[in-house]
Amino acid sequence: MDDRQRMMEDDPREPGGVAIEGTVVEALPHGLYRVLLERQRHVTAHAPGGPGRNFVRVLVGDRVRIKLSPRDATRGRIVGVVR
Repeated sequence: MDDRQRMMEDDPREPGGVAIEGTVVEALPHGLYRVLLERQRHVTAHAPGGPGRNFVRVLVGDRVRIKLSPRDATRGRIVGVVR
């Protein structure tokens, strides 16, 4: 991951909650994933989409970085795969 991507992920001006790491345990329909966080809690997350976003390929068993929603702690957005 280059510096530009890292700055975009950790940008405090970007709306979003806490960034945390977890493991993908299940692929759900419509581009959703069930992720097991380090604290043994499950979260439903989606990969980012739209113009200007890099394609994030996610498979079951991958370690991912998630930005949790500030409104709902059980939902989040996958911001990157931890290699």
